[in-house]
Amino acid sequence: MAATYTFDVFSSLDGFGSYNSSGDWGGYWGKQGPEYLDRRLALYSEEQRMVLGANTFRQFVQILGTSAAEPEVSDPVNTAMTNMPTTVVSTTLEGPLDWPDATLVSGDAVDVVARLKEESPVPLRSHGSLSMNRALMAAGLVDRVQLTIFPVITGRTGEDPIFQGAADFDLELIESRTFDGHIQELIYRPTLHA
Repeated sequence: MAATYTFDVFSSLDGFGSYNSSGDWGGYWGKQGPEYLDRRLALYSEEQRMVLGANTFRQFVQILGTSAAEPEVSDPVNTAMTNMPTTVVSTTLEGPLDWPDATLVSGDAVDVVARLKEESPVPLRSHGSLSMNRALMAAGLVDRVQLTIFPVITGRTGEDPIFQGAADFDLELIESRTFDGHIQELIYRPTLHA
C-alpha cells in the first residue's frame, strides 16, 4: 500500500503563502496561539518523512539554521520539523546537506515522490514547496491538502500565491478545525477536475 502524501501549507485569507520584507507580520502572521502551536507540535511529532523542494529547503536552512547551528531560542515545533527524516528533491543542490537526517535526491519530483510513496513505511508530508507540490497534485500524487488559513489579508505585502498556475481541482473536505478562535485548518482530498 502506498504511503499517504500530505501537502501542508499556510495561507493568508487572500491565498498568499508568505509576505515580503515590507510586511511586519512576524511568523504565522503573528496570529498563532497555544491551541495552534500544540497542533503543529503534535503533527510534527508523528512518525513521518518530510519532503521538500530545493527553494523551501534553502529557506528552512536560512530561517531555522543548519545542523551545526546552536538555536538561540528553542521552538519545539521547529525543532521537531528540523529533526524529522527529510528528503530534499533538487536538481540544483549538492550534498552533503547540513541538516539532521536529510537525504538529497536528484531528479524530477514526480518520479521521486511516486517512488517514495511506494517505498516509504511512514506517511509523507511536505510543508511549502509550492511549485513542487502543484506539479505533484497535477500528477495525482497528493492525497491530502492541509490548508491552514490565518486571519489576515496581505493584499500589499503578500507573496507566493499558493495555487497560482495550478491545475483545476475538485476538493473533498475530509476534516476541519478552528484553533484559538480564529485559525482555520482545512484538510481536503484533491482530484483533478475533469
